[in-house]
Amino acid sequence: MSDTPKFTVIDRRKFKADEEQADHETAQGKAGAGNGSEQKTEPVETGGGPRLVVNESRHETGQKPLEVAEAAAEPELPPAPTAAESQEQKTAYDASAQRLEDIVRAQNPGMGAQPPVGFEHLVQQFYVSAMIQMGAGAQEGQRPRVDILGARNTIDLLGVLAEKTKGNLTEAEDRTLQAVLFEARMAFMELTRMITLQGMQPPPSPPPGKR
Repeated sequence: MSDTPKFTVIDRRKFKADEEQADHETAQGKAGAGNGSEQKTEPVETGGGPRLVVNESRHETGQKPLEVAEAAAEPELPPAPTAAESQEQKTAYDASAQRLEDIVRAQNPGMGAQPPVGFEHLVQQFYVSAMIQMGAGAQEGQRPRVDILGARNTIDLLGVLAEKTKGNLTEAEDRTLQAVLFEARMAFMELTRMITLQGMQPPPSPPPGKR
């Protein structure tokens, strides 16, 4: 007599099909007992495989699944401030900045008034950020830290600024922006070339082993 236990395999698909058929008949009976209006029902598959479930609301509106996903991913933006609200906020901001400048100048009597911020300051800020990200400004004796991807993004922002302000700048502002953008791109290409050459160099030979 063999000691191997015997197992009985039960096909659960048959019970699943019976349950689905019973649920379908119950749903049809409830629909018939209602207002008597005709309702379109989808045929129920009794097979054991997976069933495709269609979202009726999405199907009825005619929206594609990708469009629905994109609409859900877009954040809901707050309403834009009115002109009166923007002007009121600008006035309050200027007053707050003036109070801060008065405090700083009271503590530093020799400091003069700060010049107003202009377009050239914005261009200079982007340029300085890009150069620092490419390793400029490191102290002597220290290895510069390079953020080449961050520098590319900053330079691309300068390009966006040049494209969006085209035709709205003075001659001096446009000349400054174009010169800064040209110099930043040249520095980026030189640094990228150095990184590429270093990556293509063969690894150093190992020291000779001791015999």
